[in-house]
Amino acid sequence: MGITKIERRKRIKMRIRKRLSGVTGIPRLSVFRSNKEIYCQIIDDVNGSTVTAASSRDKENAKAKGNKTEQAKLVGASIAKKATAAGVIAVVFDRGGYLYHGRVKALADAAREAGLKF
Repeated sequence: MGITKIERRKRIKMRIRKRLSGVTGIPRLSVFRSNKEIYCQIIDDVNGSTVTAASSRDKENAKAKGNKTEQAKLVGASIAKKATAAGVIAVVFDRGGYLYHGRVKALADAAREAGLKF
């Protein structure tokens, strides 16, 4: 039997996480994509804590109309604003086993445009 889609994504995610780690100076920007929503958080792996988080379910993002890619752009801009307010200017991007296109790419590009460096 072949592996399921979820198991395949977990394998890819572990392969990525072997090489990535968020330190105090440059934390990790982790992305989770569900069927309806998109979530991201900035994580300091040394302390094991979340610096800040944003999602399409937040109050300012939930009011916005548009398709899922446009919502991902809003979430990317929102996480960049929250990160700069928390004193984070550079991050390591963790795509979480998803391909870098569509909603994941839209989130990353919007975060870059809003001032995050990665």
